[in-house]
Amino acid sequence: MLAGRHVVLAVSGGVAAFKAAYLARRLLEAGAEVRAVMTHSSQNFLGAQSMAAITGIEPISDLFHQADVSPHTSLARWADVIVVAPATAATMARMANGLSEDIVSATVLAATCPVVVAPAMHTEMWEHPATQRNVETLRADGYVIVGPTSGALAGGDVGEGRMVEPEDIVTAISGALGDRSMAGWRVVVSAGGTREAIDPVRYIGNRSSGKMGNAVAIAAADAGAAVTLVTTVAAPKHPSIEVIEVESAQEMADAVWKTAAGADVAVLAAAVADFRPADPAVGKLRRAEGPPQVNLEPTPDILAGVSAMEDRPYLVGFAAEVGSVDAAVAKATRKGLDLLVANDVARPGSGFGTETNEVTIVTPGGDTEAWELLSKAEVGRRLIAEIAKRRNEAGRT
Repeated sequence: MLAGRHVVLAVSGGVAAFKAAYLARRLLEAGAEVRAVMTHSSQNFLGAQSMAAITGIEPISDLFHQADVSPHTSLARWADVIVVAPATAATMARMANGLSEDIVSATVLAATCPVVVAPAMHTEMWEHPATQRNVETLRADGYVIVGPTSGALAGGDVGEGRMVEPEDIVTAISGALGDRSMAGWRVVVSAGGTREAIDPVRYIGNRSSGKMGNAVAIAAADAGAAVTLVTTVAAPKHPSIEVIEVESAQEMADAVWKTAAGADVAVLAAAVADFRPADPAVGKLRRAEGPPQVNLEPTPDILAGVSAMEDRPYLVGFAAEVGSVDAAVAKATRKGLDLLVANDVARPGSGFGTETNEVTIVTPGGDTEAWELLSKAEVGRRLIAEIAKRRNEAGRT
């Protein structure tokens, strides 16, 4: 995938800059041509000469005093992909707001190629609302965000904000350059938590944010699939994603069953309510009338409905568990799934509303494979690659 490709490695000023040297080596080993740009502050952590020795060419650290009168535009035109690693909070803020005051932000601003961003900072900086707004802006602009993960940080601290390992970044770069493993496929994805009406104002629901389903949809679209996303929450903007907005389990069932017929893959990541009020009130229930008696009835089993289709798609389900994945293993077999993704929503950083997830892949035969804590975007990319591989190996092409 990377043989002969032009990679601009942009290094900003964080402690994780030392990993950029390893990343450059991994890229070269994969056959890529690498040119580096380094902010002045990054050279407090990684010497420019070290990067020059690895890549074979002097990195550019200044917009001025160069033989090239416009080094940032020249590099942006040369690049097949730009990877910013590490990407500090300040660098991401500049990128998100279109600023170009250093060689890294100027090169990114001049680029028309894919841009991969590997954040690295202290937990408090990563979780700050301003940083999260900038991350969402970058994602909306089409940048690939890989990480961060949890682990050791500067100064002996431990927490989320650690830059992912170079091997993970190489995988993300390969994906950004065009994983076409699902080219020509039709993929249906469900996302979000359903809302089951008690009255016109109140509902029974859950804490699902839809972030995991959205990440899967983006990864499938980036892999070349035509994606239909059936969702109860805000959907990502992507030219290959068609969005169907629903609210209740019944609406989601109707949309999924209709679109899954004839699809190649269905990934049902939504958190669907198991029960709904049997007789929701037509008007608003009043406190003065006292607590209502709410009788529940089962909602449609969307997974079972897809599984029962005569020519069903490759079917992947999700299971939110607390503690053991034993129930997920049983579900994979009982529902007739090809693959099930289980996650313990009680674990820190894994589950509803988080940017990360720690999942276990379960096969119908009961085999399990636990993945480390990853960003939901990275889980989505890995899952799509796994689905494409397994589906092809099963001869269902």
